Amino acid sequence: MAPIPGSGLAKGLAVTLRTMTKKTVTAQYPETQPELPPRTRGVIGLFEENCTVCMLCARECPDWCIYIDSHKETMPPAAPGGRERSRNVLDRFAIDFSLCMYCGICIEVCPFDALFWSPEFEYAETDIHELTHERDKLREWMWTVPEPPALDPGAEEPKEIAAARKTADKLEAQQAAEAEAARGQQTAREQEGPA
Repeated sequence: MAPIPGSGLAKGLAVTLRTMTKKTVTAQYPETQPELPPRTRGVIGLFEENCTVCMLCARECPDWCIYIDSHKETMPPAAPGGRERSRNVLDRFAIDFSLCMYCGICIEVCPFDALFWSPEFEYAETDIHELTHERDKLREWMWTVPEPPALDPGAEEPKEIAAARKTADKLEAQQAAEAEAARGQQTAREQEGPA
């Protein structure tokens, strides 16, 4: 059986009329910002204070898009009569986002939590050379990094937090004992004074 001439056109017009009456689902991007999940992977931020210039992130990067320069500084001995120590000082930390494939390996291998995912994704540039973000720009991205999610109420407390709490409790008990001893001495002096 041959199709009726013009049936394809009628079907197309029917689809057009049906969709014209429905609400649009397309969000016009620059005017309406997308609602992103809380831990969205956007750009990588650098927390410079935690960086020890171990170069692990640069070595593990499959795209070789992380550039790190450093120099060694001699530190005075920690104790009198000790040896001088040397430590690496960060001179340059840059990520070329025109090469980066956002795999996150650098963030995962960083042993000192110096790299973080930021949900920011609007950093397009007109010149490709401006996509190499130096450490000052990477530091700016840190302010957009969300807080880590809260621990599950039934989860075991991390050992670092437990150790810090134990130390804080010891210090608090020691300070309370010293304050009590000082009060005892003060009342003893007051009782001896008038006599």
